[in-house]
Amino acid sequence: MRTRVSSPLARGAVAPTRAGPSRTVLAIAAAWVLSLGFDLFLHGGLLASLYLEPDPFLLSPEEAFRRIPFGYLTFLILTASLYWLLQRLGVRGAAEGFRYGLVAGFIVWGAQVVGLYSISTASWRLLAGWWIGQAVELGLAGAVLGAVAGGARLKRVWATVVVAVIICLALTITLQSTGWAPAVKVAR
Repeated sequence: MRTRVSSPLARGAVAPTRAGPSRTVLAIAAAWVLSLGFDLFLHGGLLASLYLEPDPFLLSPEEAFRRIPFGYLTFLILTASLYWLLQRLGVRGAAEGFRYGLVAGFIVWGAQVVGLYSISTASWRLLAGWWIGQAVELGLAGAVLGAVAGGARLKRVWATVVVAVIICLALTITLQSTGWAPAVKVAR
């Protein structure tokens, strides 16, 4: 007779620790801030030249800049959802959190990209950049959440996040300053 395993805990996963509300909020906030820092590097650096190509799919830089808070809200919703998922699965540790976040990112953003491809004029290069970049972004959020779930001190996690965001900012500025990525000017 077969025994059915119904949950990750039954398969030997570590039981979720009960995090207080403030620890939960700070963990999600740290993961979100890292997502925002990487997002700046992704869109302001790596993919910046794609936004300057004429494309009826994309908004003007000015309008896109005004709507950035909606994109950031999206990352917050995804980060909070990832927190819930990782807690349910009993994920512990930065590496495991990164792996699960990356897979979740490939699934969520992959579905979004395929959907956009089916109804838009977005170039395949832009869609591929979004798919890979946003998947990595969710993987980074997962690393932060997994580290906190694994018992990492919040001060250390936040210090790492701040350093990583500064590195992303510096890389973006470097890419723009050296001409590898165009500096997009949003002015009227």
